[in-house]
Amino acid sequence: MKTVKVYFVIFAAAIGFVVSAVSLGRTHGGQVQTQKAESPAKPAAESPVKPGAESPVKPTVMIRQPTGPNTPNTTPNITPSTSIAFADAAAKNTIFRDQLAWTFGGKQQRGWYLYDSLLHQTLSTQSSTATSDFAAALSTWQDGRGFSPQGILDENAFMDVVSFWQSNRLKDRTPATPDQLITAPASEFYDPERDAELRQVERNPYAAYKRMLAAAIADPILKLDHVAPDELAPTEQFFKIVSAHRSREYQEKLRRESPNAGSAGLAVNSPHFTGRALDLYVGGDPVDTRDSNRAIQVNTPVYQWLVHNAERFGFRPYFYEPWHWEYVK
Repeated sequence: MKTVKVYFVIFAAAIGFVVSAVSLGRTHGGQVQTQKAESPAKPAAESPVKPGAESPVKPTVMIRQPTGPNTPNTTPNITPSTSIAFADAAAKNTIFRDQLAWTFGGKQQRGWYLYDSLLHQTLSTQSSTATSDFAAALSTWQDGRGFSPQGILDENAFMDVVSFWQSNRLKDRTPATPDQLITAPASEFYDPERDAELRQVERNPYAAYKRMLAAAIADPILKLDHVAPDELAPTEQFFKIVSAHRSREYQEKLRRESPNAGSAGLAVNSPHFTGRALDLYVGGDPVDTRDSNRAIQVNTPVYQWLVHNAERFGFRPYFYEPWHWEYVK
């Protein structure tokens, strides 16, 4: 009897052990499955997918709305970006600046690079002529003047600018009378040995010149040597007067001596007759119209100062001659 009870206990214990093992196995398997479900899916590139089969895992992609000046415009009723058009204009201006063929005063010209400073002043921009910003500024100016606002300085467009510059010059070419003229000191001339009759200036532009000279001397950028607030040192050449009043007879003499100067260089009806035009020394050969010489002159600090400041004192430029300034008040 005791033997039967012992076998029964051993049998019951064995059944209990088997049941516990099965239960434990099921519980552990459920935990593994739960962990797999909560783990992030591996990227498709890391999944063991057979070649040619579509991955069951789809990657997540963040989509951003494209922005920027060169992005195609998908907003209704908005025109395409104008920067593209001005970029094309800038490319053409880069070529025309050095290669444009045009004629002035009976002389063939090439490019408009000599007039960069005047263009910047006229268009109220300091952007390089090779940029879209310059083309945009030109377009704005053209539109305001009633011209085609393409932002391109081809021959016709550049001649529009030249016409504008010329329209701002001295209108009244009436020769000065003796009572309107004064004789400036020899020390104020580039050539101090110039004859007294060739040192005459109309009194109003002379007074304006002295005020402008004082402002230039006071500007530390120019570093002009001087002996007084409105008087240059004998050794200083910049800003001194090269030529002022010229009589009609003297102008005709110059024309005979320079038969190839053309009307651009020696006008038949010169503003120098009025005594209100001053040739100032701005560098290089004082009054040489060769491009190589003018390229030196337009890049001197004195010339660029005049471009930005001379009008405050009543003087406006003759675009073709960097040294020539006319009193228009």
